[in-house]
Amino acid sequence: MVVAPTLRTVVRRLPLKLGVLTGQDALDRPVRWVAVSELEDPTPFLEGGELVLTTGMRLDAGNAGPYVDRLVGKGVTGLGFGVGLGHEAIPAGLVEAAARAGLPLIEVPRDTPFVAIGKLVSDLIAAEQYDEIRRAFATQGRLTRAALLPEGPRAVVDGLARELGGWAALLDEAGAVRHAAGEGAGRTADLLPELERLRRPAGGGAPASLALSTPREHVIVHPLGARRVRGFFAVGLDRPFTPVAHTVVNAAGSLLTLAIEHGREHLAAERRVRSAVLRLLLAGQVRAAQETLELLGDGLPGGPLVVLAAGGDQEAVLEAAGDEFAVAAGDRTVVVVAADRAEDTVPALREHGPVGIGSPVGLDDLRAGLDQADRALASARRAAEPVMRFADLAGQGLLSLLDPGMTAAFSSALLAPLREYGSRADLLESLRAYLACNGHWDAAAQRLGVHRHTLRYRMRRVAELLGRDLDDPAARAELWVALAVTE
Repeated sequence: MVVAPTLRTVVRRLPLKLGVLTGQDALDRPVRWVAVSELEDPTPFLEGGELVLTTGMRLDAGNAGPYVDRLVGKGVTGLGFGVGLGHEAIPAGLVEAAARAGLPLIEVPRDTPFVAIGKLVSDLIAAEQYDEIRRAFATQGRLTRAALLPEGPRAVVDGLARELGGWAALLDEAGAVRHAAGEGAGRTADLLPELERLRRPAGGGAPASLALSTPREHVIVHPLGARRVRGFFAVGLDRPFTPVAHTVVNAAGSLLTLAIEHGREHLAAERRVRSAVLRLLLAGQVRAAQETLELLGDGLPGGPLVVLAAGGDQEAVLEAAGDEFAVAAGDRTVVVVAADRAEDTVPALREHGPVGIGSPVGLDDLRAGLDQADRALASARRAAEPVMRFADLAGQGLLSLLDPGMTAAFSSALLAPLREYGSRADLLESLRAYLACNGHWDAAAQRLGVHRHTLRYRMRRVAELLGRDLDDPAARAELWVALAVTE
């Protein structure tokens, strides 16, 4: 679910000088994106929830009604009409059609560029997403500290019920309640028939979570245990779980698993806490991360830091990292070291797989350091090199100046039509090869191992899906950036 500002919030931004002509009662709809289109039917390129911007180049009295009907049928949030270009005023037929359909129609004055509206919406979405993430990680930080108390599992359950405003319960392997908090936790007996599905998941894979919903209650049940189910964890609310609530519940489940396994696998539990600490650091919750490490009798080095992303067997890499802060995350191991110790640490890590090295950063910029290390590791894997430094990557200077989160969002939105086109990965790879070869058909086709006519067809399809002219240098530059951050 995308966290998005309302159309009312966008319209009220005074510098934009936007005027609402119709649909005043629908201004609380969320604006999930801004789409600029002069097509008579832009709906094939929309997902719903967009603020569509147009100058009405193809609109007249005869097609205004069907145009509005198509937009409403697609579920767009509103229509912004730029005056002073194709039309000195919004056509009366369009105003009437929008009023009949209840579609918010926004007048955009000539001196307000469409890009300003797009940037505003993008900034508002980013701000709201960041606020959601910040709240989620702040809650995770409090739960993490609760997990480190002597009564760890009970403190996590109590804290979660309090944070979410519902109930939470910790169950043993048989389903008996070990600890519960919050009003309504006594109904856990109703969950007993469902627990068997988590004990023996279909297909014999890892046990998954279970979600149950009624008109009055929504419940999530997680199995607890690293190698086998050692208990269960249930959370109930009188309303649907938001994405933030899901994130917090998942974090609590991880913390409870850590607590349960602590007596058997102290080292494994400590590593998972370090993973939580890394997430806190990457979210900017530096103080909470430091406090958590202090409770473990651990800490991070002072001064400039370097993040290393190491491939290879994670157990071996963690062992090779010694006393350095190291976390197994995804398909690599993240190691954070003092900048003056980075070169001394790399030789031990490279024995087990490729290593990517970021540039020195401060504790507050650890996310940027990890992004650099990941890019360097990806490059090392592609080039079959044992070590790659971010500073040595050609063409990464500009990308390093861009905000990773915003760049990733831009890339995802721009390339979405290609990914959604029947899962055709060949379009993305063909576009990558085409750009890498500067638009030379024969070279790109040879690189892909296809006929140049096949590549020409793919590029025409790419241009149609993206709505961009691949001969335009600006379009190529944007696509190059979007592809670069997905590597």
